[in-house]
Amino acid sequence: MPPNLNQAYKSQHFLNTLDTFLLHGRPFRHISGFKRFIIEFVYFGIKEARSCVFVGLFFLAIFLVPRAGLIGIPRYDLLLIIALAIQAAMIITRLETWDEAKTIAMFHVLGFALEVFKTSGSIQSWSYPDFAYTKLFGVPLFAGFMYAAVGSYIIQAWRLLDVRIRHHPPYWMSTAIALAIYTNFFTHHYIGDFRWYIAACTLGLYARSTVIYVPYDRPRRMPLLLSFILIGFFIWLAENISTIFGIWRYPNQQFGWSMVHLGKWSSWSLLVIMSFVVVAQLKHIKKTIYIPE
Repeated sequence: MPPNLNQAYKSQHFLNTLDTFLLHGRPFRHISGFKRFIIEFVYFGIKEARSCVFVGLFFLAIFLVPRAGLIGIPRYDLLLIIALAIQAAMIITRLETWDEAKTIAMFHVLGFALEVFKTSGSIQSWSYPDFAYTKLFGVPLFAGFMYAAVGSYIIQAWRLLDVRIRHHPPYWMSTAIALAIYTNFFTHHYIGDFRWYIAACTLGLYARSTVIYVPYDRPRRMPLLLSFILIGFFIWLAENISTIFGIWRYPNQQFGWSMVHLGKWSSWSLLVIMSFVVVAQLKHIKKTIYIPE
């Protein structure tokens, strides 16, 4: 077997074995007290890390690829090649189904459209300063994968943590909120920012919703809104790190790095809600995540 195929086979076997162990391995089932807390915490951490395979590899590339590029290939172009390679590998190794890949492609398209708008001449909320052959309308094509990474994480975590939702709102309402969130990212430049009104509606819509997840062998609960906020916070942290490496710049970072405005945390949290609704459609939410009263 050629070395590259052999390595791919070993990676697939390892991750599939890890998934089987995380989903079905219960070597410490009868422990209790503080020991159980530690075991569940460790399992939860491993499942979260495993769910971040695409995110982790992609952002590792962001940190490691030199700004000047490699072997004559500009940095942004290399990041696109790496993102496509990671995505292809996940499909080949069956870590992702074709349906999931199509959903992630939709995240890429939605994210890229938003990037084109936000970096356009009349808006210029941020910019991509480096040259690339694969820039379209001033935006490198790899940029859409940053949004796809969020979708990939939600898809993987949903399966590994056996996610269910209690008191999920009517599906048409959650879809309407998701559309309002995405639309406001564009329209607030012209007719006012209705983010906090949308956030208030979201708070009311999901106030009773609880996410049920299984870190080890017992279901645990968390307010669904809290999970949106936490995921948004970690994306905001990743955005700060990315701007340190100069992947993109906000206007206040043109002459030196400064922390991304804390208000972006709310934007990312709202984007997570939109992503959740898209993934929920893939998972046939009306049939699979409701829990009887």
